[in-house]
Amino acid sequence: MIKISNNIYINKTDIKETFIRSSGPGGQHVNKVSTTVQLRFNVLKSLNISNNFLQRLKNIAGSRLNENGDLIIVSSRHKSQALNRKDALEKLVYLLKKASKKPKERKPTYPSKSSNEKRLKNKRFISLKKKDRKKIDPSRD
Repeated sequence: MIKISNNIYINKTDIKETFIRSSGPGGQHVNKVSTTVQLRFNVLKSLNISNNFLQRLKNIAGSRLNENGDLIIVSSRHKSQALNRKDALEKLVYLLKKASKKPKERKPTYPSKSSNEKRLKNKRFISLKKKDRKKIDPSRD
C-alpha cells in the first residue's frame, strides 16, 4: 500500500506496468532492450474519490488521464528499466498527492493608502520627466 493522504491509499496490484523500447539514438543496444516504462493506473476503479479530487486530477494530469479513468505515465529519463520504474511510480504519487490537496481560497485584498500615494507620486515624476523632453515652442514667449 502506498499512502497518498490521510484517507487515500493505493494498492500496488492496481498499478500495471508495460515496458517499451525507448525512442531516439542509442546505438546497437537500443533495439534489444525495452527500458521505457508505461505505468497505467485506473483512478475510477481503484480509488473511492470525490468529484472535486477527480476534477483537480484532470486539470493537473491533462492528457495523461483518459476517459476511462486510466492515468498513463511514461518514464524514459534513465537508461535503466529499474530506475524508470521508480521514476514513473514517483510521478504517479506526486500527481495524486498534488490533486488531493485542496487549493487555498483567494481572499481579495486592496492596495494600502501609502502604496496608492507612492504609485501616484511615481506617475507624476515620470510625467514631468517626459514633459521636460518636449520641444519648447518659441511663439509662446
